[in-house]
Amino acid sequence: MTATGFHEGETETQRRAGVEAEAGRLEAMLDSSGLSPGAAKLLASQRFAALTARDHAGVLWISPLAAPPGFLRGHHDILRVSAFPRGGDPLHEIPTGEQVGLIAIDFATRRRLRVNGELVSAEDPGGMTIRVDQSYGNCPKYIHRHTIDVATLATPARIPARRAAVLDASDQALIARTDTFFLGTSHPTRGRDASHRGGPPGFVRVDSPSRLWWPDFPGNNMFNSFGNLAVDDEAALLFLDFTTGATLHITGTAHVVWTKPGEAGDDGGVGRNVAFAVNAVAR
Repeated sequence: MTATGFHEGETETQRRAGVEAEAGRLEAMLDSSGLSPGAAKLLASQRFAALTARDHAGVLWISPLAAPPGFLRGHHDILRVSAFPRGGDPLHEIPTGEQVGLIAIDFATRRRLRVNGELVSAEDPGGMTIRVDQSYGNCPKYIHRHTIDVATLATPARIPARRAAVLDASDQALIARTDTFFLGTSHPTRGRDASHRGGPPGFVRVDSPSRLWWPDFPGNNMFNSFGNLAVDDEAALLFLDFTTGATLHITGTAHVVWTKPGEAGDDGGVGRNVAFAVNAVAR
């Protein structure tokens, strides 16, 4: 898969938001295949990333990866990841050949880099290998400073993980206090994508054990995630407790709700929010 330019979902979302010209000025970013020396250097200094993929049953999830700096080593179109999703994680045994999306994020310097490609090896006990189709940076907006404790986030989760169909009270409490989460989306020909969302604590609202939503905020106007959702509404969420290392994985469907700017709940003033329906939860 070689991705070039915006796909049909992205251009349609940009048109509806009235930002086609602004997005067009950034489109060349998406034509970068492989990893530039600068991107490889940034990845090498990171200790945290989030990975989007489908499990063996074809269900979309997004999971954390944490290891000491140097666990992401890139050269040209190959990214070596010296880590796996931890035991008990929905993506602990990710299928080789799966399209993946990865976002590496430095919470201290507020830098982030997205990488999309194919998982070409996951059998080596030392880690995974991704063939990179696309990599590009994102602006530092809405990145809150968090301390990444590698030992805490790399400790195996509950085995087997607790699965449920809806959010329980502790899940809802974690969501209510969060200022950061990660969003996984997919496109039938462009593959997977991992992105970051940030806002004030409580910006994600839980309407019921099976429904939640969050406001959109002004960004770079490329609408990579929203563009994917316009074509394929399957989505995955990852919430983290950075202190305890607890994770909350949610898979389901999402769609963008277009409203008038300034209406109730339009925290970002852009007239958009995202409604999410829960299909399954893993803790």
